[in-house]
Amino acid sequence: MNYKFMRLIVFFDLPMMSDKDRREYSKFHKFLVKNGFIMMQKSVYTKLVINNVTSALVKEKVAKNLPSSGTVELLEITENQYSKIEYLVGDEQQTFLDSTSRLVEI
Repeated sequence: MNYKFMRLIVFFDLPMMSDKDRREYSKFHKFLVKNGFIMMQKSVYTKLVINNVTSALVKEKVAKNLPSSGTVELLEITENQYSKIEYLVGDEQQTFLDSTSRLVEI
């Protein structure tokens, strides 16, 4: 099988005004972490997938677990494009494996 590694990036901005909003935020955050997404920034999460088919399944799963309000955006790029990120401030993160040797279970 030919693997074409892809990277899914989820950006979200959810309201935090009421207890209900905070519960929905927490539920969405836990969903992302449980499904293999890694935090890049406070409301930016990324996940490595092995091909377009897997990517489509993950995107469908995210769409089924959206909070009732706020904005959630999903970007799909190749792993090669993702590897060209330039760190302009601060140090590069060393807490996660940033290579294609890490396969993600769905």
